Amino acid sequence: MQLVIISGRSGSGKSIALQALEDLGYYAIDNLPAMLLDSLVDELQRDASRRASSAVSIDARNLPHALERFPTLLSDLQARGIQCQVVYLTADSKILLERYSATRRRHPLTRDSQMTLAEAIDSEEAALAEILDLADLVIDTSRLSVHDLRGRIAEQVAQHRDRQMTLTFESFGFKGGVPLDADTVFDARCLPNPYWDPRLRQSTGRDREIIEFLESYEDVERLAGDIIDWLTRWLPAYQASHRSYMTVAIGCTGGQHRSVYLAERLANHFAEHHPGVRLRHRELGIHTAVPQAQMDSRDADGHAKT
Repeated sequence: MQLVIISGRSGSGKSIALQALEDLGYYAIDNLPAMLLDSLVDELQRDASRRASSAVSIDARNLPHALERFPTLLSDLQARGIQCQVVYLTADSKILLERYSATRRRHPLTRDSQMTLAEAIDSEEAALAEILDLADLVIDTSRLSVHDLRGRIAEQVAQHRDRQMTLTFESFGFKGGVPLDADTVFDARCLPNPYWDPRLRQSTGRDREIIEFLESYEDVERLAGDIIDWLTRWLPAYQASHRSYMTVAIGCTGGQHRSVYLAERLANHFAEHHPGVRLRHRELGIHTAVPQAQMDSRDADGHAKT
């Protein structure tokens, strides 16, 4: 039996994620009291039509002691052989403030208290810390549209295979902040910047002229090689710890050239060995799977073939 537990900060898109799973055939329950998880599983196991795939939403509307017991509840379910995925949705606090201001909806934690909206957002983050620590997948929805979020849920959650780690390489610009869902971050701002060449400024790290520019520098080769060596050495350890997802973020100043090039190169390199590789360029708005066939245009180290 597969059970997806959706949690996260209010305003980050939990209802959309749950609806996306329901549309994909999951039996979905919103705002389930955490203490009822065990009873729900008992009921689902007696109902063959709902046994295969179910999803529940658990958030800060739970009583504090129930959230504190979440790690024990999850451990008990896993000991019973239930395949549990914990998906945590988050967003930048400023973005959440803007969303609530735009919709004029009340935050759940302000209904029975004297908290301001900003205080409620901060308090909720602290209340959900136990769930965040146990999350298999963290999705930062700060820059995602409803369509994008539904696509991420379909691709990364519904299609996820048990015991197979999904490896995502994400490029970003430091001027827009580090992605909240990054597990490991590498900084490419030390590399030569194509931005300062007016002829290259409008291109991206996916374009031939940028690839040729960057691959003409030894430091680019050294950094790419070091990252590949580090990930090759440590990915087995992450997999052995039963991680279901890992996001490797590579940043440069604007997220257009150096980070894009490195993310493409790393994704294509590791797609040869890992079937669940995904590629995301935050500033370009691109998110896609990386099929093994793409290796045809690259050599064994991920270089573009001439």
